[in-house]
Amino acid sequence: MTKIEKILTVVFTSAGAILVNPVTALAQAVAPTIGLRPTEFPTLTGMNISTIVSGGIRLVLVIAALLFFFMLVFGGIQWIVSGGDKAGSENARKKITNALIGLAIVFAAWAIVSLINALFGIDIFNLQVPTLYK
Repeated sequence: MTKIEKILTVVFTSAGAILVNPVTALAQAVAPTIGLRPTEFPTLTGMNISTIVSGGIRLVLVIAALLFFFMLVFGGIQWIVSGGDKAGSENARKKITNALIGLAIVFAAWAIVSLINALFGIDIFNLQVPTLYK
């Protein structure tokens, strides 16, 4: 097992142990709820093009943010493992730089959408496309 595989194994095992603690999960007296209101997720019969598009936009933003975050973490681990190797540390630095630029773009897109909503009242995350019928 290489050094990076050992580090990744320790990181993900620790994260799993922290996130999934069976003692606290089994100690609950009532079934846990995730606190979602029924209006946040329309039923399949109420879906239309606008809900699909707004859901797709939200999904793309979340996936892109997670992708760039894990790219940043992997670049940091790669930097640590490079051990002073010039080429390895240069590749890690490029990966970290690209991940930070990607995260900045994703959060700037989210900020622009929020600004459009605040200024013009157009909520892109909850699109309402006008229809010809009722």
